[in-house]
Amino acid sequence: MSGTPTFAAPSTFLGVAPRADAAVVVAGVPFDIGTTNRSGARFGPSAIRHASRMLIDGEHPAHWTSPVDLPLADVGDFAIALGDIAASLKLIEEQASAYAHLVTLGGDHGITLPLLRACAGRRGPLALIHFDAHVDTWPDNFGQPYAHGSMFYHAINEGVVDARRMIQIGIRSPVQRDVYDWTLGQGVTIVAAQEAHEIGPAAIASRIVEVVGDAPVYLTFDVDALDPAFAPGTGTPEIGGLAAWQAQSIIRKLVGLNFVGMDVVEVAPPYDVSEITALAGATMAWEYLCLLAASAGWSRSAARSP
Repeated sequence: MSGTPTFAAPSTFLGVAPRADAAVVVAGVPFDIGTTNRSGARFGPSAIRHASRMLIDGEHPAHWTSPVDLPLADVGDFAIALGDIAASLKLIEEQASAYAHLVTLGGDHGITLPLLRACAGRRGPLALIHFDAHVDTWPDNFGQPYAHGSMFYHAINEGVVDARRMIQIGIRSPVQRDVYDWTLGQGVTIVAAQEAHEIGPAAIASRIVEVVGDAPVYLTFDVDALDPAFAPGTGTPEIGGLAAWQAQSIIRKLVGLNFVGMDVVEVAPPYDVSEITALAGATMAWEYLCLLAASAGWSRSAARSP
């Protein structure tokens, strides 16, 4: 171990330096006015970046890749319209459209809708891997149609997501039966948290691959997919969720999928304990970047080979 110690790394995600040739871009979206319980996810991007310094001093132990050796840049935080959900979503979409491959640090889960719109505008309807405690297909949240529990209702209706290639993992919150049935009726595959515990990460990963196929796929990771024991710092915690190791194991098994973007959302530092939620969020983004590198056939050891 050599070089800069983790605690002294730059404040960007994984301490990456700006680079003009970045094919993969990290951005933050400090937005949480669509929350329906506890706010605070506006502070998520900075907390995730801070916690990510724990992940810079070595290669991935399964894939032997490292995000910091990819063409990766952190472009800072997107602008939002203070207090205005609709205007903020429009701004987020406009800014996201400038990047071919975006890894986004939220922010509440409502930001995923404009991110999907921007990505689908370039690539067509997307497959979706969705880790969450909630289906997030409510037509509205207490009269607000674009709050953080409605984005996939709109994404499906707008055709930016192909519901037949959408899979949700970790679902367990209370939900109205008509909302649940509507979601299934669109073709969405739901893996409840209890089922996930019973069948294990390998079976879930196999189901994901089966559902997604070779379509361009976006990964959205709501940190409340994890049990509050592993992620207390979130706005709408639900007991009975995935352990951090389960989510990590599932993602590690998704090598070879046609990934086109990813976000980590709902990290709310005011409710966190010893940065464990922020570190979980940072690690899921790190896992994705290592997976992306592995899926592209890149590895540091291969790069060193004659």
